Amino acid sequence: MAKTGVFDSDPAMVAKATELKKELQRLVRAIVDDEDFSTQTIDQAKDTLSALKELKFKKRSLSLKLNDVLSCPEEFRCPLSKELMRDPVIVSTGEFLQSPFIFCFVGLRKCRQGKDLRFFMHLKFLFCFPFTFSATKRSSEDLICVVRKRKTYDRPFIQKGLKAGNRICPRTQQVLSHTILTPNHLVREMISQWCKNRGIELSDPVLLVNEDGITESERDHFLSLLQKMSSGLPEQKEAAKELRSLTKRMPSFRALFGESIHAIPQLLSPLSEGKFEDGIHPELQEDVITTLLNLSIHDNNKKHVAESPMVIPLLIEALQSGTIQTRSNAAAALFTLSALDSNKALIGKSGALKPLIALLDEGHPLAMKDVASAIFNLCITHENKARAVRDGAVRTILKKIRNRMHVDELLAILAMLSSHPKAVEEMGELGAVPCLLRVIRETNCGRNKENCIAVLHTICLNDRTKWKEIREEENTYGTISELAQNGTSRSKRKASGILDRLNRTVNLTHTA
Repeated sequence: MAKTGVFDSDPAMVAKATELKKELQRLVRAIVDDEDFSTQTIDQAKDTLSALKELKFKKRSLSLKLNDVLSCPEEFRCPLSKELMRDPVIVSTGEFLQSPFIFCFVGLRKCRQGKDLRFFMHLKFLFCFPFTFSATKRSSEDLICVVRKRKTYDRPFIQKGLKAGNRICPRTQQVLSHTILTPNHLVREMISQWCKNRGIELSDPVLLVNEDGITESERDHFLSLLQKMSSGLPEQKEAAKELRSLTKRMPSFRALFGESIHAIPQLLSPLSEGKFEDGIHPELQEDVITTLLNLSIHDNNKKHVAESPMVIPLLIEALQSGTIQTRSNAAAALFTLSALDSNKALIGKSGALKPLIALLDEGHPLAMKDVASAIFNLCITHENKARAVRDGAVRTILKKIRNRMHVDELLAILAMLSSHPKAVEEMGELGAVPCLLRVIRETNCGRNKENCIAVLHTICLNDRTKWKEIREEENTYGTISELAQNGTSRSKRKASGILDRLNRTVNLTHTA
């Protein structure tokens, strides 16, 4: 009998999962079978695997938003977040109670017989009283029970305070005797049963252990900041600066933007609507664009952010009209969003490559690395390679390589573009051959040599007029022979291929 899984109830999810698995299988096979697999293949495999994981847990993560659907019993709510506990843990409050107080509670004054103590402890367990016990003898006749009070919290929220160095109990304001978090299995069992009875899926605790919790007050603060983005300029600037700071420091605040379809439009409203008399305020634009960059780092946000109608156009506008920091961060945001193949296509179709190449041509040191990374990621798709070539990428890249600016990143882009016929033709026309041969001679970087010889191999296969330059280089410096002996395995293969063709050409000439 076939196994049923998390995707079975949704045909669209089944189709998407199948597509991702096939793509992952193809990439893994390429890594395993090809000795000279590229790092970009590994990155693509990682992205595909992440997308598959995200899809698998999508249904489960949606079920976590219980506060929008149901009101749970107060006993099941975390005292800090006021939301249903997913991973209840016990923390010692540091407050002690002795037997006269406790035993009055259950109608016992003394505990001489073991069965009475066992009965009380059983009662405590049954009703989830969070106490721990230790027995001391006050006299030869009286056995006194000392009880340490303990409180139950949801792990992410109490853990957040402990990580910040706070050892004060939120409920009692007593110093915690220790910071060990003990799972409250009974409470979790009761919550699980409550959820099961209502058809709610509760995530495994392990999925939440390392996440930063968001309290109700923090969520309210987040919403108030978004509301300020529709206020006057001073309020917008203040709110944008704080959102930038929060999304930089706290991954949980990045995740909040994925919970509402209105959050990103509210964030961007000052840039899309607020055309002030003197144009967009540069500081406000920088804070909003940088907040977008911070949001894009969160994997679950990438698709949502890129597909929000205003995002890509505003990032493209920021590439052209912002401060250099804004322009650099806009490029970084496009790079981060382009981790998803669907986003690569969307960004390319939106016309982002032309302003990216223009910014690369300007050569500002602060922006170069982010711009080059964005162009590289986008050019992984064939359609974007064609767009990049059409928008002048080859000319700009060769100019920067000649000026020895960010050679590592730009050679990687050039090697990727060399699979496009128009790019190869343009490289030949723009004098790429002597430029790349010089890089091979001068650089000590094996990866740069490999990219250069790969491009040269492609150029020479497509343009026989370049053989003369290659032969002269080989006769003068022995550049290709040196690489065929001491390069990476891929470099050796490409260099040997060029040498074979050179020798074949010489033999044909002598024969003729």
